[in-house]
Amino acid sequence: MNAAKLGRIGKKLVILQVKSHYSANMNVLDLSEQEINRRESLAELRKLGVDPYPAEEYPTDAFSTDIKENFDENADPRRVCIAGRMMSRRIMGKASFIELQDSKGRVQVYVTRDGICPGEDKDLYNVVFKRLLDFGDFVGVKGYVFRTQTGEISVHAEELKLLSKSLKPLPVVKEKDGKTYDSFDDAELRYRQRYVDLIVNKGVKETFVQRAAVIDTIRRELNAIGATEVETPTLQSIPGGASARPFITHYNALNVDMYMRIATELYLKRLIVGGFEGVYEIGKNFRNEGMDRNHNPEFTCLEFYIAYKDYNWMMSFTEKLLEKVCIAVNGKPEREIDGNIVSFKAPYRRLPILEAIKEKTGYDLEGKSEDEIREVCKKLNLEEVDETYGKGKMIDEIFGEFCEGTYIQPTFITDYPVEMSPLTKMHRSKAGLTERFELMVNGKELANAYSELNDPIDQEERFKEQMRLADKGDDEAMVIDQDFLRALQYGMPPTSGIGIGIDRLVMLMTGKTTIQEVLLFPQMRPEAKPQRDSADKYTALGVAEEIVPILQKAGYNTVADMKDVNPQKIQMQIGEIIKKYKLSTVRPSVDEVAAWTAKLV
Repeated sequence: MNAAKLGRIGKKLVILQVKSHYSANMNVLDLSEQEINRRESLAELRKLGVDPYPAEEYPTDAFSTDIKENFDENADPRRVCIAGRMMSRRIMGKASFIELQDSKGRVQVYVTRDGICPGEDKDLYNVVFKRLLDFGDFVGVKGYVFRTQTGEISVHAEELKLLSKSLKPLPVVKEKDGKTYDSFDDAELRYRQRYVDLIVNKGVKETFVQRAAVIDTIRRELNAIGATEVETPTLQSIPGGASARPFITHYNALNVDMYMRIATELYLKRLIVGGFEGVYEIGKNFRNEGMDRNHNPEFTCLEFYIAYKDYNWMMSFTEKLLEKVCIAVNGKPEREIDGNIVSFKAPYRRLPILEAIKEKTGYDLEGKSEDEIREVCKKLNLEEVDETYGKGKMIDEIFGEFCEGTYIQPTFITDYPVEMSPLTKMHRSKAGLTERFELMVNGKELANAYSELNDPIDQEERFKEQMRLADKGDDEAMVIDQDFLRALQYGMPPTSGIGIGIDRLVMLMTGKTTIQEVLLFPQMRPEAKPQRDSADKYTALGVAEEIVPILQKAGYNTVADMKDVNPQKIQMQIGEIIKKYKLSTVRPSVDEVAAWTAKLV
C-alpha cells in the first residue's frame, strides 16, 4: 500500500481502532496526547502489515562501542547487524540520521530512502520510518560502517526493521556545551521508574555494572581459598543470627507463622558443624526497621564462615579483600567519598571499642557496671536510653553517637563487651570482652565479624540473657534457637565469621551517598493516587455512566468537587475533553449539569 492509499484510510477509522483495542484494558482519557498518537501509529503499522512486536530472533553481531573502537578506515567496510532504541532522528528529505542506543552506548545510523527501499515501494521510509516510528522504539539495522563527512563513525543502513513499538514517550534529556537540560532527576520518579532512569540518565547503568564487579570479585576471592557458596532458607521458624525486628508471614500449608530471615549466620554455622571448612552466602536479608539514606528493609549481605581461623585472620583477609574489590571497580585502591579520599589499601587501623569511647568522650567504661554506664549516658545527654537498655545496648548507643561517624579511613573497632555480642567467643586474654570487630568506613559500619562462640553451654547462657532483655522490653533481642544449640553440642571447630553489607560496600566503591542509588528497585512508599468516588455516586445524581470518567478527567474526582461550581463551567470542560479525545459521547446541556449540582446542596 502506498502513502496516498494510506491517507485514504481515514483518521477516524484509526482512532476507532485504537479505542477499540484498548477500551477493555484502559480508559482513553488516562492517556496523554503523545500516547494516543503512538497508539494511532501502532494501528496504522498493523494496517500496513508491519508487525510491531515480531517474535523471531534478530541476529545482532556488534555493539555501538566496538563499532567505534574497531573501525579501520583502510579496511573493507565492515558489515554489521545491530539493534537498540531510536533516541533521536534528523529527517532531511530522502536521507536521515538516527541515534541508536544499545546496551553499551550509542551509535549514529545513516538512513536513506533508496538504501532501505531499493525497489519501487518506498513506504518503509516515507511512511513507517518518517511518520510511524517514535523515539524509544526498538529497531534493528543491517548495513556497513563508514565515517561521515563530519568525521563521525556511523552505520549506513541497508535494512531497517521495527522490533518493538514504544507506547509511552521517554523524557527528552538534552545536552549542550557540557550542560544537561530537562533532566530526569526527580529522585522518587527515578527510583519508581528505574527502567526509564536506566534509559535516559548516563552513568546509572554503570553503577550497577560496578555493583556486579564488587560481587564477582568477592565471589572469586572466596572461591580461591576453597570456600563453598551455599543457599540457606529465607523463610525461618526463628528469626536468629542478629538483633533486629523481623518481618512475619504465615505459612498456610503448615498453619504456622514464619519469619523472613534477618541473617544467615546460624544456618551457615550448622554447615561448619556438618563438615564444611568454609561456607559463604551472598543473599537477601529482611529487617522490619526504618528506611533512610543508609538503610533499606530488604538488603544484600555477604556472610562467610571458615573453620580453624580467628578474628585476627579475618581482619587480615578482609582488608586484602576490600583492597582488591576497590581496584576491580576503580582501577586503584582509593576512592573519593563525600569529598574525602578513602584508601582501602591494607593494613587498616585496629582500635578496641572501649578505647575508642574513651578517646572520643573521656569516659573509661572498662569494668563499669550497668548502673554506672547508665549514669554516663545521662551525663552525655543520651535521652533515648531508658530502663529497657542493657549494658551492651548502652555502650552501642554511646559509640554510635560519639565515635562511629568519625572514622573516615577503614578502621577495625575490636574487642566488644560480651553483652553486645551474644554469638561471639570470649576474649582469650581480656575478661568481659569478646573477640569481635566491626569495620568502620566513612563514618559507617561496613562489616561485623567474630571468633565464633562454639561452647554450647556458654551459648545457651548467652541466649537466655537475650531473653531476659526481651522480657525487659527489648524487641530486638535474639530468640533462643534450640536446634542451633543442638547442632553445637555435636561440636563446631574453632571458626571465624564475618558479615559485610553489600549495598553499603557498593555505595563506598561507587561514591554514592544514598543506598537507593545502588539498589535497582529500592523499597518505596505506595504511589499516591487521587481519591475517586465510585461511578454509583455520580449516577445517583443523574450523571450518565459514560460521563463519569470525563468528569474525573476534568478534576472532579469526587461528587463533592462539583459543589458550588458554575454548571456552565463544568459543561464547557466536558465538551473540551470530548473534542480533544474525539469521543462519541454526547455533551450534556447546562440544565442537566445544573440538575446534578443542585442535588449536592
